[in-house]
Amino acid sequence: MVEKPKSLEGISVRKDENFSEWYTQVVLKAGLADYGPVQGTMAIRPTAYEIWEMVQEAFNRMIKSTGHKNAYFPLLIPESFLTKEAEHFEGFTPEVFWVTHSGNNKLGEQLAVRPTSETIIYSFYSKWIRSWRDLPLMLNQWCNILRAEIKATKPFLRTSEFLWQEGHTAHASKDEADKEVMMILDFYKEIAEQYLAIPVLQGMKSEREKFAGALYTTTIEALMPDGKAVQSGTSHNLGQHFAKAFGIEFLDEQGQKQFVWQTSWGISTRLLGALIMVHGDDKGLVLPPKVAPLQLIVIPIYKDQEREKVLEVAQKITAGLIASGFRADIDVRENRTPGWKFNEHETKGVPLRIEIGPKDIAADSVVLARRDTSEKRQVKLPELEKAVKEEMASMQKSMFDKAKKFLDDNIRVAESYDEFKDILDSKKGFIKAGWCGKDSCEDKIKEETGATSRLIPFEHEDAKGCVYCGEKAKSYAYFALSY
Repeated sequence: MVEKPKSLEGISVRKDENFSEWYTQVVLKAGLADYGPVQGTMAIRPTAYEIWEMVQEAFNRMIKSTGHKNAYFPLLIPESFLTKEAEHFEGFTPEVFWVTHSGNNKLGEQLAVRPTSETIIYSFYSKWIRSWRDLPLMLNQWCNILRAEIKATKPFLRTSEFLWQEGHTAHASKDEADKEVMMILDFYKEIAEQYLAIPVLQGMKSEREKFAGALYTTTIEALMPDGKAVQSGTSHNLGQHFAKAFGIEFLDEQGQKQFVWQTSWGISTRLLGALIMVHGDDKGLVLPPKVAPLQLIVIPIYKDQEREKVLEVAQKITAGLIASGFRADIDVRENRTPGWKFNEHETKGVPLRIEIGPKDIAADSVVLARRDTSEKRQVKLPELEKAVKEEMASMQKSMFDKAKKFLDDNIRVAESYDEFKDILDSKKGFIKAGWCGKDSCEDKIKEETGATSRLIPFEHEDAKGCVYCGEKAKSYAYFALSY
């Protein structure tokens, strides 16, 4: 009997018993990432990177169809650039990695390794924008970001280096910037829900939680199975703060000088962490078909004398599926049993498995197995392509519906602070509560419970009173523990 390599052994803990350890095992054993030699860093392995590429492709289609273009800007940012916008600088200083030497020579001005790129990009915008004819300027870059995150790190969810896209736009008016912010937020929701099958809530961040230097921040928030929230994408209206700091002016149609209105927005590889958590099970990763690098694995089952015939049919089936546009492959490894292969591909989250042996060939059929439900059914070969399409569509919808039900079931209203704390202690999830809008109440809730305000819903709904101080509520807010 062939011994299993330790790296490919099945998941050894239950998701509902030790969520943190389960997550780490899935990341490592499904071959998604590995720990880097520097704390807080990781190597993103091909499967995870291919998922990220699919997110890139989908989002690129969205933004390019609306006039945005991709570009690239420098990694190193002079300290003097960061200090130009005081609120922004103060917000990021604790997280910045600094370059102080070039070889053995000390630099005259230390350089920040980009924690975000507003300042370096806007130094260019101040040179490129002169007239209303130069607007809107709508650029996006795909890059890596470094932030000094060395405590409580977790692959994809909280690391010192991660991948993201950051969009930066300049407009002639606040109204145009407002529309840009909401359009991008809707794109983010579409990426999360339609591709990753992760339902999200949309809303505004509080003043305390908004992006440093922004006029306001909008967000999409997802809920993980352990009851914690993950901020999954943010879109900011930066107002004219950076424009004034960097002198980004234009002559309007009347020949008057005006400062531009700006936005910035981003999603990151944090989405991959949410994907793992939301859909994975005790066997490992479960991938929605739309973003699965490998959608179908064909596994031939035979004894020695049947090998040639079964392989011939299995390879023909695989080639046909690939020609039809599916991301399919065949597992013909001779040193692994079919059962071992089943387990490996289940750990890696392949959505569909096709099993074919001599009896199936005789019946002109295959066995089609779904990863999410473990359901199997016989499918006649002439109907295979149609059946695969149906199962993939069904799986994509089913995974979203399951996650949406969990989200809906775990949004609870708290009318009092005792009720708020009880929900956190016993149930977690999102807590919808009245809030007076004061920073002091928000701070006290965070200090006493660890929960932060995740968003203020766009749709206004009257609330009785602030869950903390009891005074008149300005709005409802959603609170939760978070990653």
